[in-house]
Amino acid sequence: FDEITWDIHGSVPFTSIEGMKQIVTPMFDQGYTALIEDLAQRGMLENTIVPVLGEFGRTPKVNPAGGRDHWPQVWTVFLAGGGIRGGQVIGSSDEIGGYPADRPTTCAEVVASIYQALGIGLDQLLPGPQKRPVPLVDSGTSPIRELF
Repeated sequence: FDEITWDIHGSVPFTSIEGMKQIVTPMFDQGYTALIEDLAQRGMLENTIVPVLGEFGRTPKVNPAGGRDHWPQVWTVFLAGGGIRGGQVIGSSDEIGGYPADRPTTCAEVVASIYQALGIGLDQLLPGPQKRPVPLVDSGTSPIRELF
């Protein structure tokens, strides 16, 4: 099991694209689905947010090693629970999955959406170094409206 990773660069010690399709993705799908169903059956899903995201997507083209490298231009986020309206796709990429084509979003908007779902005000400040306050999100950042 130590050879199974989320990194699919195509060469050892990374998982291959086929390994991702045949092993990693089905394991994730089963676990994520079971968690969502369990929370829903227990009446806890509306009070719980289950986010799945990474800090980047994957290159639209396969690299020479047969994998895909880091690609921050497009990425995927799953959000469930916490009053988030499910069953929808927000935004799209171009035909090769290289760049946003419709409704691009930012990391800050995703975080603002999670804070809103948790009932945390976006204007809240955190204590920072030398007692200088740090905002939760940059000024002017809004949640993704389609989620609510």
